[in-house]
Amino acid sequence: MENNVSNGVKRIETNISDEMLPELFLNQVKKDFKKSKILEAIDQSLENKDKEAFLRLTDELKSISG
Repeated sequence: MENNVSNGVKRIETNISDEMLPELFLNQVKKDFKKSKILEAIDQSLENKDKEAFLRLTDELKSISG
């Protein structure tokens, strides 16, 4: 009986894990995409010698990288 309960709990844990994995993956992909866009914008701000944009973008990058 105890073994059946243990198996049931393991199945529930696996199901929760299976549901969370795609969401975690998608969140990481979104974060990586946003980071790459910010890095492109930082490069552009450096080319344009736009100090305000550079400082704002580097702060934004820090906030998502932490």
